[in-house]
Amino acid sequence: MNDTASGYQVLARKYRPARFDDLIGQEPMVQTLKNAFSAGRIPHAWMLTGVRGVGKTTTARILARGLNFEDEDGAGAPTVDLEREGVHCRAIMEGHHPDVIEMDAASHTGIDDIRDIIDSARYAPVSARHKVYIIDEVHMLSRQAFNGLLKTLEEPPPHVKFVFATTEIRKVPVTVLSRCQRFDLRRIDAATLIAHLSAIAGKEEVEAEPEALRQIARAAEGSARDALSLFDQAIAHGGGKVVAATVQDMLGLADRARIVDLFGHVMAGDTPAALAEIAAQHDSGADPIVVLSDLADFTHYVTRLKLAPNAASQAAISETERVRGAEFAETLSLRALSRAWQMLIKGIEETTEAPRPLAAAEMVLVRLCHAADLPTPDEALRMLGGGGATVPAGGASSAPAPTAGGGMARAAVAQPAPQFRAAPEPTAMAEAAPALASFADVIERAKAERDRLLVFALERHVRPVRFEPGRIEIALTADAESDLPQRLTRALQSWTGHRWIVAVSSDEAAAETAHERREKDRASEMERVRAEPLVREVFERFPGAEIVAVRPRSGEANIMTTAPTNGAGEDAKGED
Repeated sequence: MNDTASGYQVLARKYRPARFDDLIGQEPMVQTLKNAFSAGRIPHAWMLTGVRGVGKTTTARILARGLNFEDEDGAGAPTVDLEREGVHCRAIMEGHHPDVIEMDAASHTGIDDIRDIIDSARYAPVSARHKVYIIDEVHMLSRQAFNGLLKTLEEPPPHVKFVFATTEIRKVPVTVLSRCQRFDLRRIDAATLIAHLSAIAGKEEVEAEPEALRQIARAAEGSARDALSLFDQAIAHGGGKVVAATVQDMLGLADRARIVDLFGHVMAGDTPAALAEIAAQHDSGADPIVVLSDLADFTHYVTRLKLAPNAASQAAISETERVRGAEFAETLSLRALSRAWQMLIKGIEETTEAPRPLAAAEMVLVRLCHAADLPTPDEALRMLGGGGATVPAGGASSAPAPTAGGGMARAAVAQPAPQFRAAPEPTAMAEAAPALASFADVIERAKAERDRLLVFALERHVRPVRFEPGRIEIALTADAESDLPQRLTRALQSWTGHRWIVAVSSDEAAAETAHERREKDRASEMERVRAEPLVREVFERFPGAEIVAVRPRSGEANIMTTAPTNGAGEDAKGED
């Protein structure tokens, strides 16, 4: 039974915009269209793109209505002033006007469907001023259909207009896009959606809590149609009254205040409290995946508050989130927040694919709580260098050892102001740095400086000839870069504070490059290991296997890893 027969029309259709002024959240597009109509610069084709529910098809119908507006007496011209209803307006907006042809490209994808449009476009409209073709989800057309449409789209008859709508603009050929005037319909922000829902609640005489409207706007993700559909469902679910608790039950959401509590437990490293909280939320009907998603959203909100407090969106945020989020932003470090975000994104993916979502979500929280007590790599290095002193998550100065409260407690420790010292003179740096006694020391110093490009060049393109303090003589391989000697000279002077001379020699008897020497040593080690009795036995049991790595163990022992090359056996490991 349809909406009309049942005597009820869903809100998404009842409050569908019928004129440009009714469109919400698309002010730039509306202003452009108004200016174009006023100046008479009306194109023959539009391309409307955006996510679902932002008004693409509705805008197409309003365009068709404006193009064909006509008063009862037959007067009128293309206009955006649609305050009054013309003779064609109702039929166009209801989708059954003979001169406004709507086609769903998802079910009419072939060249034959486009051929029908091309053939009918030659004939004048039946009663309206323009014949308007609205093709929804145009990206679904086949390549042949797009090619068949190109000529007519470029030079259509004067009475023909095209309006295309798509959610996948990248799938539309550039040849089609270049023939259309494109409009990107934006997601509708939460504040606008909340105001829109509140206005409709007043018209429908429905009592709706602001927090419930915030939850619906957040769940709609910028789609007006989704927001109205959820609002319609919430009215029915709550028996004509929309409250936050019923919306949470309907959508399987968790209480936002409890999400903030869970975030606090996680960032404090309190695993028992975090597991108890997610279990309680699950028992009350919350979906574990939604809980993790809300936790990731709050992590993102706290991060934005920390970096750009004025840029953080406030419309869909509750008072609890706003107040406590500001507290977290002051105490938590950016590194702790970034690490939590990365782990949550990975955890949401794992939970979605897991056969037991609650168990997977609990394991994600366990990892987050465990990571809250772990220092970052640079903190760990400073801890080792300082004799085991703990470094706070938010700064570089030392602090007392972390308590059982974990990362949150450690981040909240008061930190003394950092002490800045003047940079040492180059000579002092040279004295403090290890001496360069060989070309191998030069390579190691480049590695310590993390100059990966220079390390690569020194290992693969340089053959050392002679080395003495302040002077290096080298030979270059054929594929070495021409400025390598100059780069090495500048690097040596920067490291030591002294001037170095790098001479290039053509000595063909120069030593091997470090890479060549390493590869030769590796091949020699492979041959030595291959001759071991235990390894020979492995090859006898697994024909087709090969040694892929020799890794030194304690003492003189090595661990060899062999792998089959022809599928004759499984991976095998041996040790000499």
